[in-house]
Amino acid sequence: METFNPLIETRRQFLLRSGGGLGAAALSTLLNPGLLNSAMGAEMPTYGGLPDLPHFPGKAKRVIYMFMAGGPSHIDLFDYKPIQRKLHGTELPDSVRQEQRLTGMSSGQKSFPCVAPMFEFGKYGEHQTWVNKDLLPHTAGIVDKISIIKSLHTEAVNHDPAITYINTGAQQQGKPSMGAWLSYGMGTMNENMPGYVVMISRGRGQLQALYDRLWGSGFLPAKHQGVKLRSAGEPVLYLKNPKGFDRAARRGQLDSLKELNELNYDKFADPEIQARISQYELAFRMQAEVPGLMDIEGEPDHVKELYGPQVDKPGSFARNCLLARRMAEKGVRYVQLFHRGWDQHGSLPSKISQQCEDIDQPAAALINDLDQRGMLDDTLVVWGGEFGRTIYSQGKLTKDNHGRDHHGRCFSMWMAGAGVKRGFEYGKTDDHSYNIVENPVHIRDMNATILDRLGIDHRRLTFKYQGLDQRLTGVEEEAHVVKDILA
Repeated sequence: METFNPLIETRRQFLLRSGGGLGAAALSTLLNPGLLNSAMGAEMPTYGGLPDLPHFPGKAKRVIYMFMAGGPSHIDLFDYKPIQRKLHGTELPDSVRQEQRLTGMSSGQKSFPCVAPMFEFGKYGEHQTWVNKDLLPHTAGIVDKISIIKSLHTEAVNHDPAITYINTGAQQQGKPSMGAWLSYGMGTMNENMPGYVVMISRGRGQLQALYDRLWGSGFLPAKHQGVKLRSAGEPVLYLKNPKGFDRAARRGQLDSLKELNELNYDKFADPEIQARISQYELAFRMQAEVPGLMDIEGEPDHVKELYGPQVDKPGSFARNCLLARRMAEKGVRYVQLFHRGWDQHGSLPSKISQQCEDIDQPAAALINDLDQRGMLDDTLVVWGGEFGRTIYSQGKLTKDNHGRDHHGRCFSMWMAGAGVKRGFEYGKTDDHSYNIVENPVHIRDMNATILDRLGIDHRRLTFKYQGLDQRLTGVEEEAHVVKDILA
């Protein structure tokens, strides 16, 4: 064996020693990717992600997206026009409708009577923003902390293509969801948790199907798909070890399984095998992290009261909002809360009241809770659905009952935190809340803005697939960041 002589060192000895040191450093970052980010001066270690991200210093470390599946009525919640009281019962003018595309539910109607909101609105906050005070009293209380965008629009008019479009950037199936893109590009800040977590709550209105592909990874590696947490029983199936099977035995089993998978990978070079290994390891780490994360018993009473009486009910929107805050604290990059039941084609007054009763206090509580903890400055919170609703009644208009059809020409969403302006409104619609007359924002622009808050240039976050540099914001038309809503 050669011994080291500092006065007489051969070139071979030098290269061996240098290479060994570099190898050790490389191995340490592979075993603990967070070391690389810490060495680069990142505030929090990150695990996974691309080496060139973020592209620039971002305002947000994480995103909580409250998705109202079914299309909440912007007319009845945020986009109020006093003149609509006078328009009630009148026919929607052809000059406003402009022979725009209708859904199959109302395409056979011969009459399109306008329906004013059947609730009272009030002006709130420093800028006197209109908010439905009957349905959203708690949201009215945080209006100075949010930006309401009233000029969102989409080409889709039916639920499945519309919700697929806003979540993946395309109306066709098979593209990665936003959360998958962020997991791929930014990784997670907690190696014991996935970068993308999904929770679903059920409202009391009409329901539409939510498919797993809405939080899928598409053509990205499978490990970036969202992990859906269950509302009852174990949050993740088979998270607990079987009776008589301890953690050490599980570790040994996974080690043996990993060896077999690696043999298969050496033979077939299938990237899905690597994803499988990664997911097994993540599941093992989640066994130690998730049970405590899902247990809210340690939360102070005043915090639970903030989120409302349903917070103690597993699977409720209130419970999921509180869990979202806990996950944000634990370093989950992207938490998406789907709340179903907004498809109010009929019985809108009663159904939208129930929906708002479920979501109003928890959504406002999430903003206030994050703000009180100093987390709102680096957490981006988004609230909204896949489209809005029509001003005209679907079906026969009666004194106290009506429905509204889907409407993608304009609708409202709100954002808060991470350098988004507070107490701000953006965009304007006509008197019928039917067409945009000022500052249109396409859903691709919304997604580009969300990426921007995380320090991502949406044009540079790409993945080569089918001969194209695929992007969340699409390859057909250029999206733009809505800079006017940024502080």
